[in-house]
Amino acid sequence: MSDTLVQAIKTAQKTAMKARQKERVATLRLILSEFKRIEVDERIDVGDERALAVLDKMVKQRRDSIEQYDSAGRQELADQERAEIAIIQEFLPEQLSADEINSMIDAALAASDAQGMAAMGAVMGQLKPQLQGRADMGAVSQLVKAKLQG
Repeated sequence: MSDTLVQAIKTAQKTAMKARQKERVATLRLILSEFKRIEVDERIDVGDERALAVLDKMVKQRRDSIEQYDSAGRQELADQERAEIAIIQEFLPEQLSADEINSMIDAALAASDAQGMAAMGAVMGQLKPQLQGRADMGAVSQLVKAKLQG
């Protein structure tokens, strides 16, 4: 396993265990078990870039669950998902502002020679490493699509 992000999560888990923070320990265990699953399945060490992608995906899954729980009137489950998101986001880089995201999209569009929707893949490929964990990639994709069509 990589040293930095994965190690920070392991350290946070030990601290939470000593402080008897059950919910926090459970969420950190979920994160670490996902890293372990990837290491076993793919026979690789999870580095920071992959760890960020995993954390990003976990936040997205929880946001989807919150929508479903809210529409079903299951407030306690939605609140639990929100609490897990808060813990996961502690390990993600600071989120970018809308202005920062837009300027990065504009720079990527300028760097791409392709026009129209044909540029979508190239632009997203250029943006993903810069924005991973720092922005909702689904929302970024929608912004890129709107700029390419507009």
